[in-house]
Amino acid sequence: MGKIIFYEDRNFKGRSYECGSESSDLHSHFSRCNSIKVDGGDWMVFERPGYMGYQYFLKKGEYPDYQQWMGFNDCVRSCRLIPTSQSSHRIMIYERPELGGETMELTDDCPSLNERFNHNDVYSCNVRDGYWIFYEHPNYRGRQYLMNPGEYRRFNEWGSTTSRVGSIRRIAV
Repeated sequence: MGKIIFYEDRNFKGRSYECGSESSDLHSHFSRCNSIKVDGGDWMVFERPGYMGYQYFLKKGEYPDYQQWMGFNDCVRSCRLIPTSQSSHRIMIYERPELGGETMELTDDCPSLNERFNHNDVYSCNVRDGYWIFYEHPNYRGRQYLMNPGEYRRFNEWGSTTSRVGSIRRIAV
């Protein structure tokens, strides 16, 4: 069971809102978010309503200020509980749009796409099993993108403005 608590001020102070399921618009519950407690589940929080804008992956724990979750600002407007998978993970990444060009398969975490495959660009992908996160930079840093099972024919379909992917991580129990 998932549970996340948003606080307007740092160090878990100020007005708070507790959430147990996905919410496409949190604006009516708080005006800013400077700290978060995750009491259960894995969550993706989004900068804008409708699961848009910057995305931040949060596991169980305490985040006393937005910099602790690699946030760029105090704006959180939607959230989604991520189903965790105990089964296998498999993702196909492609060097061209429309699932074209060279194909690379991953079944485990990859801290550096450049070291493993000699490039940093993913133009399309097919998430066959499990849930994944793309990170803009190596070693799981920078902008984050939640990858649900399914096909993504162009990088803008996962919310990115660029094909750059530095690292990829599975979301697992």
